[in-house]
Amino acid sequence: MKTIASMPKLAYGAEDLAPVISKETIDFHYGKHLQTYVTNLNKLVENTEFANMSLEEIAAKAEGGIGNNAGQVLNHTLYFEQFASKPNKTAPTGKLLKAIQESFGSFEEMKKLFSNAATTLFGSGWAWLCKDDAGKLYIKQMFNADNPLRYDMKPILTFDVWEHAYYLDYQNRRADYITALWSIIDWNVIEKRFE
Repeated sequence: MKTIASMPKLAYGAEDLAPVISKETIDFHYGKHLQTYVTNLNKLVENTEFANMSLEEIAAKAEGGIGNNAGQVLNHTLYFEQFASKPNKTAPTGKLLKAIQESFGSFEEMKKLFSNAATTLFGSGWAWLCKDDAGKLYIKQMFNADNPLRYDMKPILTFDVWEHAYYLDYQNRRADYITALWSIIDWNVIEKRFE
């Protein structure tokens, strides 16, 4: 069987993001939820038109079970790879900061709008900071396994607002989870995605 998807390598240990994200949540969310999506996707694409495509191509094009699993692998990979236990800066710089200021006025305003999008998304899904081909940034709410690639946009930053992402640590306090996530964002990773 050809492997289309694999588990992303984390730049931190399972306990290193606590108290923002606990070891227990990493063990379940990364270790069980994401692993299931990876396993399912690799099985589902066998002997299909998607068998020789990249994860990004599948996540952008596929529908049904393949599309859902590919979207979840892509989304979770981007989510888990954007964190650091001790980020070396608390805000973006350079080209990304300039694009944020041009699109939203200020970094603080972008954070406010993004946090609101993540907090108010009804049900399960994702909040995204994404950019179009011209480099303009947008904040989008997307449901279930949806992702910016399906709309010809590049994903830059994402917050997972499925309950399994935060319920063990925050119960129904989604807004507290959203606020806490900003403290572990690795802006070096986000800036590379923007470029």
